[in-house]
Amino acid sequence: MSQDGDLHIRRALVEEADFIASLATHADVEPFMAVVSAKDPEAFKEEIERAEREPEHYGRYVIEVEGERAGTMAFEVKNRRSRIAGVYGIMVHPGFRGRRVADRAARAFARHLFDDLGYHRLELEVYGFNERALAHAERAYVREGVKRKAYWRNDEWVDGVIFGLTQEDLEEGGD
Repeated sequence: MSQDGDLHIRRALVEEADFIASLATHADVEPFMAVVSAKDPEAFKEEIERAEREPEHYGRYVIEVEGERAGTMAFEVKNRRSRIAGVYGIMVHPGFRGRRVADRAARAFARHLFDDLGYHRLELEVYGFNERALAHAERAYVREGVKRKAYWRNDEWVDGVIFGLTQEDLEEGGD
């Protein structure tokens, strides 16, 4: 679907729900995902089937590096009239960390959402305690603000940090 050198992103297949669930429940991934995120294969199957019915509005994608599944990411329409998509569920297997897989996948994903699906703006929200995700988002998106103490997580209120991206931002970044 979209490629950046040895990195390729493509829509997830229903048969990959087990892989996605195993990543979502991995001890080094799960603590950083939204509490309401899907965790079991059946929920991911439903998500993938929904995306098959409405591919312009929803999608779960698999990130591959040199042909090996390295992670996943997703989007859903947030505002149809203004062509805004929310990006979520960015998960990179710990074995692929430290290689900027998420950064490269984010650029490829953004190009796909802008060029192929016609979105105007992408939005991403990250928990304020998720240092790795914040560092990624700072490199791939534009920081727009903080929703202070917005979410109850781990027995305390935590911030949600808001990021956005337009096609112009992507072009200005050299892509």
